[in-house]
Amino acid sequence: MQHALITAGTKGLGKKVTEKLLQDGFSVTVHYHSDETVIERLKREWEKDLDRIQFVQGDVTRKDDLLNLVQETMKTWGRIDALILNAGPYIFERKKLMDYNDEEWHKMIDGNLHSAFYLIREVIPVMRKQHYGRIVTYGFQGADHAPGWLYRSAFAAAKVGLVSLTKTISIEEAEYGITANVVCPGKIVGEMKEATIKQARQMPDDETPIGRSGTGEDIARTVSFLCDENADMITGAVIEVTGGVDVLHRYRYHDE
Repeated sequence: MQHALITAGTKGLGKKVTEKLLQDGFSVTVHYHSDETVIERLKREWEKDLDRIQFVQGDVTRKDDLLNLVQETMKTWGRIDALILNAGPYIFERKKLMDYNDEEWHKMIDGNLHSAFYLIREVIPVMRKQHYGRIVTYGFQGADHAPGWLYRSAFAAAKVGLVSLTKTISIEEAEYGITANVVCPGKIVGEMKEATIKQARQMPDDETPIGRSGTGEDIARTVSFLCDENADMITGAVIEVTGGVDVLHRYRYHDE
């Protein structure tokens, strides 16, 4: 049985990805930040699959927690075939760079970029030994080209760095049967993060060219494809799952 490790796999997009991995036959280590109430609910919701699920608590901005996450995974399952970096701290308030304080800046960089470094560095030796592995990180629309993103400077800087890191890993580790790719979700907010494609099609969205919102299922299906053993020709790719929506230019270029 293949084993997957996913960060922030209990809510939103991560929940749908976890469910898809279970459907695909993976056992899954599911990282979560702190919400024990959600874990108890998921234990009931995922009862039939609990023998294939491990929950591990931790803060992705803390190195020790990330190292523990990998250690606990290996202690229980002895292998890691897929690493999905779903967690990514985000500041929803629209703020220019000059309005960020040190703590906010470091939270964005630590949670979105440094966390990837620590996890990937711990997991790659495992995958090298297996001569097999799938690494999936998350970016944002256009991250492949290092665009400016108004009011999202810290998040954007971290994610653009993560794209470059992921592409580098895809080259460095290809000889070991390891692939590394980036998925870039579009406009997926609120309840749509845990929605299905069928549900989205019943709620038209004028802001998205294809006519519906993106969903957690869209991201889960993409991650599932990249984690398939026969997807080895896809590596170093940045795949945008946006439905054509323009995320970067939704705001006017002056203070509101």
